[in-house]
Amino acid sequence: MQNRQKVALISVYNKTGIENFAKSLVDLGWKIISSGGTAKHLLEAEIKVTDVADITGMQAILSHRVVTLHPKIHGGLLALNTPEHLAELEKYDIPWIDMVCADFYPLEKEIDNPSASRESVLEKTDIGGPAMIRSGAKGGRIVVCDVSDRTRVIEWLKNGEPDREKFLNHLAAKAEATISRYCSLSGEYHSHGLYKGIFSKQFLQCIYGENAYQTPAFLYRVHDAQKDPLAIVNWKQVAGSPMSYNNICDIDRMMQTITHIGAGMEKNFGKVPQIAIGAKHGNACGAGVDESEVRAVDKMLIGDLRAIFGGSVMLNFNVDKKIAEELIHKYAGENRRLLDVVAASSFSDEAIEILSRKKGKCRLLANPAILKAGLSSLDNQKRFRYVRGGFLKQPNYTFVPELSRMPFAKELSRGILDSVVLAWAIGCTSNSNTITIVKEGRLFGNGVGQQDRIGAAKLAIFRADEATMFNCVRQDLTQEIKADLENAVVYSDSFFPFPDAPEVLINRGIKTIFSTSGSINDEKIIELCKSKGVNLIMLPDSEARGFYQH
Repeated sequence: MQNRQKVALISVYNKTGIENFAKSLVDLGWKIISSGGTAKHLLEAEIKVTDVADITGMQAILSHRVVTLHPKIHGGLLALNTPEHLAELEKYDIPWIDMVCADFYPLEKEIDNPSASRESVLEKTDIGGPAMIRSGAKGGRIVVCDVSDRTRVIEWLKNGEPDREKFLNHLAAKAEATISRYCSLSGEYHSHGLYKGIFSKQFLQCIYGENAYQTPAFLYRVHDAQKDPLAIVNWKQVAGSPMSYNNICDIDRMMQTITHIGAGMEKNFGKVPQIAIGAKHGNACGAGVDESEVRAVDKMLIGDLRAIFGGSVMLNFNVDKKIAEELIHKYAGENRRLLDVVAASSFSDEAIEILSRKKGKCRLLANPAILKAGLSSLDNQKRFRYVRGGFLKQPNYTFVPELSRMPFAKELSRGILDSVVLAWAIGCTSNSNTITIVKEGRLFGNGVGQQDRIGAAKLAIFRADEATMFNCVRQDLTQEIKADLENAVVYSDSFFPFPDAPEVLINRGIKTIFSTSGSINDEKIIELCKSKGVNLIMLPDSEARGFYQH
């Protein structure tokens, strides 16, 4: 065993670059076994190959469905380095195989094909490749099922196979996970969704979870994350300490809000403005839209100067020195505003220096994909949520209203319609129940997570008044001043069961309400708004309800 020539079995569907890998092995003194198209491809590249048929004594059968499924192949992969097993290999003239490199038929691509059929999916279901890889993994061989591992394996061999057991175990674990997902896709397709698996890879470890005693906590990257430029794993951290569990949750929530604002603006007005949102515990506490980046930031900040302290910010534009100064010092008096996270399309070096906090407590994340993100940036992947003993699955939140369809909308000014879109986008990405108040392109009050609609309405007004009062105190204006809500816009994430909540809002000067219909008291609410001269925009609750993070 010690002095023999090492053997690699190579059988791949995607042959791009496989000749380079095989040549590197040959240069290291390895012998190559291959079959069918792979053998032909390597021979054409002038690489010496022993055909599988020369090992098994059998040609491929059943329309090439059975090629490597043979004891002389799997015996060479599964045998242990024991006298008994080695004697059997010699008795049956079975070569010891040290490595298997195989990828699989493109099953997922076929499943995603709109014209796929049961028969076409079965034809693209690989049996021999996964079988060889699993035999090799169980036998402690070098298993290569990912194209990205080929170069790493060659370098490892050249370096003398350091940490051999750990290296092989990593490859084997990856192979088992890859094949598990492959089989799960098949099961999900053929069962029409009766069976479902979620497969991912650990991306980072958080210090702890939502609370210090919830440890360990991890962020996992799902297989399709590379297809989504705004996936959290595709954000680049440019400064600050490692992201916490809560930071990651806030980033995810803010992306929902900012992309919904962008999508709503693009769908209704054909253009995505400059957007700035500030969030606390995932819910927007400030938001501003404007053609000016500075004004968008200012609108966001004065939404709630108290709540934004220690909060998180997301912008759909670059952060330069001027924007960084606004974020840290505008309306902050002599003190510096502390922020946990600032996420934007990019940061200048000066901005990074201004925003950075001691001990890295302000995390800065950059992703060019957030720049003017609109309709195409909405998250279309399915949403999963753990419940005890299982998980829930549903389509994502992708509804975007089209204002031109709505009664009253044609009679409203562009400024009011802008506020309708902003209020909707904030409210439908905040914890339900939610009432959201917007005026002149900025968030005034967000009444989130309430058990009843009148409570949400009162909370939204309270938050608007509190923010206004706090802003006055910061300016040494001691008199009690309430928020100016005259002609403001309100969004309700579902219908009003009674006229009481609309009446509370109307009494504070609200002139436009966007909600859904579906209450037995819809007519009473319509009559109330009509009698008070209030524009009521309604869509069916089944179509437009905006419950989120219920």
